[in-house]
Amino acid sequence: MRMTLTLDDDLAEQLMQLTGQQTPLFAIRHALKDYLLSVRKQKLLELRGQVQVEDNWRQLRQLDMKE
Repeated sequence: MRMTLTLDDDLAEQLMQLTGQQTPLFAIRHALKDYLLSVRKQKLLELRGQVQVEDNWRQLRQLDMKE
């Protein structure tokens, strides 16, 4: 998707320095990927305690060993 953005020069420069990227385009891509990863992790953490997991790994291991 093509998009035109207007960014503060100082903000773009800081972003390039922090991400280690040479251009604003790559710095923004890098920052967006990191942000999306962070949001996904947070959403997974929010599920903590809401998902019921049956702790039967020992029985499953024994079944694997019998075969």
